[in-house]
Amino acid sequence: MYLVLSIIVIIVCVLLGLIVLIQNPKGGGLSSNFSSSSQLMGVQKTGDFLEKGTWVLAITLMVLALAINVVSKGGSSRDDSQYNDQIQKSLKAPVAAPNAPTSAPLTLPAAPAKK
Repeated sequence: MYLVLSIIVIIVCVLLGLIVLIQNPKGGGLSSNFSSSSQLMGVQKTGDFLEKGTWVLAITLMVLALAINVVSKGGSSRDDSQYNDQIQKSLKAPVAAPNAPTSAPLTLPAAPAKK
């Protein structure tokens, strides 16, 4: 199931990229090719179609990403029991302070003798 969803995500990403590349933010793009008024899909309808297609593919991509997250079951296929055993052992072991203060007083090095 994970592989099927991954392939669908790749297809949706390619289609989304193509639709975005067809559009022109300044109003040109595919719409500029339909300059005559007798065309079946006019300038406004082409823009609406591309915009709706972009929204549909973007929402589909988000839903598929969530579905892959649910299907992957945490992303780990290893047996977690060995990790749980190690955690339990480390919790039971006594913990020693790494830099415990000593009871001996600190002494400064002697100053060098002056000539």
